[in-house]
Amino acid sequence: MTATPLSTPAEPRRDTRIWDPFVRLFHWTLVGCFAANALVTNPEHSLHHYIGFTVVGLVLARILWGLIGTRHARFSDFPPSVSGAIEQLSEIIRGRRHVHAGHSPLGALMIYNLIATLLVIGFSGWLMTTDTYWGVQWPEDLHKAAVTWAEVSVLAHVAAVFLESLRLRINLPRGMITGYKSLPVNDTDNGR
Repeated sequence: MTATPLSTPAEPRRDTRIWDPFVRLFHWTLVGCFAANALVTNPEHSLHHYIGFTVVGLVLARILWGLIGTRHARFSDFPPSVSGAIEQLSEIIRGRRHVHAGHSPLGALMIYNLIATLLVIGFSGWLMTTDTYWGVQWPEDLHKAAVTWAEVSVLAHVAAVFLESLRLRINLPRGMITGYKSLPVNDTDNGR
């Protein structure tokens, strides 16, 4: 796809359904659970553990939905692509844009990063509750490092969503709330 120069705000647009209800419910439930465990619950209490198990269940359900779900929810719609991410960065630097109906290449890498990181957090957290690994230091160290990485990733994700919304003139958070993105009519990626 060839990038097009930044368009004028008067560019014709149409609301296009992108995110299905499962993806949106997954996203916002995950946000709430992660925030609760990172900011509110005590790691020593069972509520923290139950929320952690819920997060792992959500991620496993999302992985399944990524295989059988709707078009833009499927991993095949946003395969990890380092070359695509480099191309997207190049477009950003050059002041050009390419609107993606679903996840952009950089967004896709972030999704894969967060899925893997949340699974590491869940696995290491579970290990700390077992008789075999209770009191063993490395699962706790791994858990803390993964939580820190997830927090940094979440901040980067939120910043990128904000900046890309401004750059592309598309309200990306609205899309994750309503399921619809207001996409340029003439963009060739809209139907993909």
